[in-house]
Amino acid sequence: METITSKQDIGSVRIAQEVVATIAGLAATEVEGVTAMSGGLGGGIAEMLGRKNLTRGVKVEVGEREAAIDLNIIVNFGSRIPEVAKRVQENVKRSIESMTGLTVVEVNVHIQGVNFPTPEAKEDDRVR
Repeated sequence: METITSKQDIGSVRIAQEVVATIAGLAATEVEGVTAMSGGLGGGIAEMLGRKNLTRGVKVEVGEREAAIDLNIIVNFGSRIPEVAKRVQENVKRSIESMTGLTVVEVNVHIQGVNFPTPEAKEDDRVR
């Protein structure tokens, strides 16, 4: 596990890259229109939203002061993909910069699929 180290007057601060990836994953899933994070082209089945694996579909490259993020997401059918992607970029950048102090130089959003709504089973209106 790689870490980001920052020297301070009274010591150093270390942030694991997995922490940055978790922040990015959570920020992406907060955006309306994002259904799930995807493991990428070879990842197979997308994992539905949840807090258990927020780093799935997130690749982070971190230097001493800068970070670059790649996200693989699945969007809801009917969402305007360019708008969802832009909101994901903005939310991820804002979250990482405010929580870690790193400068985010790029947030690349890869749309891996579209989630179609499942038809809900109709309940029988008859009295039993």
